Amino acid sequence: MATTAPAIMDPCNDVDKLSYEIFNILEANFLFGYDAPKLLLSGSSPVKAPYLRGVYPGKVSILSLEAVDDCLPAAACLARLESSLRHRSGEPTARIADFFDAATGSGAGGILAAMLFSRGLHGRPLFSAEEALCFLAKNGGSPPPSTTRRKGLFCGMFRRPGGRLFRRLFGDATLRDTVKPLLIPCFDLSTAAPFLFSRADALESDGYNFLIREVCAATCAGKSVVEIKSVDGRTSISAVGGAVAMANPTSAAITHVLHNKQEFPFAAGVRDLHVFTIAGADAGSSGRSSPSTAALLQIAGNGMADTVDQAIAMAFSQNGIQTGNYVRIQAHSFSNKISTRDEKEMMTMVEEMLSQKNIESVLFQGKRLSQETSIEKMEQFCNELIKEHEKRKTSLIPTVIVKKA
Repeated sequence: MATTAPAIMDPCNDVDKLSYEIFNILEANFLFGYDAPKLLLSGSSPVKAPYLRGVYPGKVSILSLEAVDDCLPAAACLARLESSLRHRSGEPTARIADFFDAATGSGAGGILAAMLFSRGLHGRPLFSAEEALCFLAKNGGSPPPSTTRRKGLFCGMFRRPGGRLFRRLFGDATLRDTVKPLLIPCFDLSTAAPFLFSRADALESDGYNFLIREVCAATCAGKSVVEIKSVDGRTSISAVGGAVAMANPTSAAITHVLHNKQEFPFAAGVRDLHVFTIAGADAGSSGRSSPSTAALLQIAGNGMADTVDQAIAMAFSQNGIQTGNYVRIQAHSFSNKISTRDEKEMMTMVEEMLSQKNIESVLFQGKRLSQETSIEKMEQFCNELIKEHEKRKTSLIPTVIVKKA
């Protein structure tokens, strides 16, 4: 007669559970301090572990600029955010790059990100958002007639010999010459896959270090193929625009931060992030039953960008994170309304547009109007950045350890 085997799994499960709880306590005590008022082990007296004062792992701040034809509206939004950050921090010369730990941009958004995060004189960011807005307004040409569709600010720039404007902007600076981690996508026809230019990769290998001006050429190439090589000539890329590969690069930036433990050792999930995104351009309605190939590509890009936005918004909301930690500003609605390249007039118009209700995404449910305006969302995010900025001043451990070139 077969005998029933003893139930030996239950005690093991209990032991495993106890070991897991003890490990969590030790890990928390070693890394961050543990302040449990009552910790009982086998009926012993309560043990109170010491709390490590001044230890604040912090939250990583990410700036994402989605694919756009004209980045003037995005630059104006960032100039508005930069002004608030300067006022609230009491630092009149502060720049956007001082408050964000990583940046990504696609298309013309990648060019704006490169302007804000490239290294200039004395190791400071090359441009403030205000300076970038002024530069783009002066060098982008005259605004088109109101009856025609607004053309991209950088459309045709690389048809000029040598891309002189970008050469004047970035010179011979490479991806290593940025003040913070920078990510810019394109699509590589030679491998039939997206390619992500990354400062971290450039620091690891000469084969992934590219001139910034050529990275900008690749991400805003549009339908034209741009052939570029790494600084050492080992890596060749046949690039078309970043809008084709990754219209919304926010998810790529989040993935990079969460897996780059050398520079972001404490970022383990969306709870450890602040993310600010400026959306790209709408495809618009041409009034024709058969849209052009370019319009279809833009519709597809916008659809992918919105899906990424919905997934990220759900990730933040499901983790019980306050909405101020993830903000997406719909700057694309500005494009058809801004008909000036005067910085002051543009800032006035952007201020009016930001006073409208913000648009939020819900996964598989489309978009909805928020109860808050875009400017209220921006101010909430500004508050979070200022809090983070102040906490880091007194923390004993760094939140971000940027690798030196």
